[in-house]
Amino acid sequence: MIIDEIQNALREHSLDGWLFFDHHRRDPLAYRILALPEDISATRRWYYFVPANGEPTKLVHRIESGTLDTLPGQKLSYSSWVDQRNKLSGLLAGHARIAMQYSPDCAIPYVSLVDGGTVELVRELGAHVVSSADLVQQFEARWTEEQLEMHLEAGRRVDEARREAFRFIAERLRSAEPVSEYDVQQFIADRFSAAGLVADHDPHVCVNANSSDPHYNPARDRSAPISWRDLVLIDMWAKLAQPNAVYYDITWTAFCGETIPAEIENVFEVVKGARTQASEFVIQNVAAGARFAGYQVDDVARGYIEARGFGEFFFHRTGHSIGTDVHGTGANMDNLESHDERRVIAGTCFSIEPGIYLPRFGIRSEVNVYVGEKFAQVTGEQQEELVRL
Repeated sequence: MIIDEIQNALREHSLDGWLFFDHHRRDPLAYRILALPEDISATRRWYYFVPANGEPTKLVHRIESGTLDTLPGQKLSYSSWVDQRNKLSGLLAGHARIAMQYSPDCAIPYVSLVDGGTVELVRELGAHVVSSADLVQQFEARWTEEQLEMHLEAGRRVDEARREAFRFIAERLRSAEPVSEYDVQQFIADRFSAAGLVADHDPHVCVNANSSDPHYNPARDRSAPISWRDLVLIDMWAKLAQPNAVYYDITWTAFCGETIPAEIENVFEVVKGARTQASEFVIQNVAAGARFAGYQVDDVARGYIEARGFGEFFFHRTGHSIGTDVHGTGANMDNLESHDERRVIAGTCFSIEPGIYLPRFGIRSEVNVYVGEKFAQVTGEQQEELVRL
């Protein structure tokens, strides 16, 4: 069935075929999209060509002739590099526009997995190589209904852990007990474990100037204390400890004290406004049936921040695709780090997380947006004001 769906998509995109290639499992997308077994050995190059019409073809080395046996289609084998080149040429003959896991200028690194030499080879054989980024999004980034439900449940558990973490900080401060970034990080990690959540990395807990580094992460031997009058940013992501579960990813900020300095309050309001504008842009366009791309969502958030004089302090994309990996393979909300022209499609989820990073402190506000059929929604709680600890 997946081959039928791929061929329908190829015809819709006016492509003659999709050439999958791998060596030493460098392209995990190919294995997931084609549902190849986990135990496949790939010490030799293999190719799998799905034409827009007709039967797929496998090209495998004789040493590993069974590599693609789970897939339909004619099987060709080779041993020498000359034999490989000739058979690949025959396989591609008559097919002009070929999709591969390639991205011009490496604009979308998540998809740019085929090495330059292989792309050159395919071009030498007469094919025009185009990016498979839209196809990858269609066959890799879309969620099932079950995955959406797992995301929502993970969100409920992560949001509760976030509330507990801020309470933990407040209790330590009121009792005059020491508390550090690392203490809070480990508190959240323990809560995740108890709640049946897993993550690829411990959460980020950042105080004051550390919150100006979007990827700062404390460690046992590198951790700042948290005190009264400090700003605390927590970036946390997790998914259910279940097969095919997808991530929930949020960032919230708090101030340790009742009276928040005007500068911090103002920056938070600007960041919140950008987040809201970008989310509403998605929700309204999906409801209207309008087509839009990831870069346009970034433009909305970035334009809002730039208009208020903070443009130079917002130096990352507005959001990233979310899937079984926290950074997924669908469209990113990005017109800064790359120009992501991929259309935002139904069944996908992504973060919207604008931030402003000044020398003394940084603020980011992150939500997840799911796009369904003719609707879009923010999937969890949204921070409307700074948490006062």
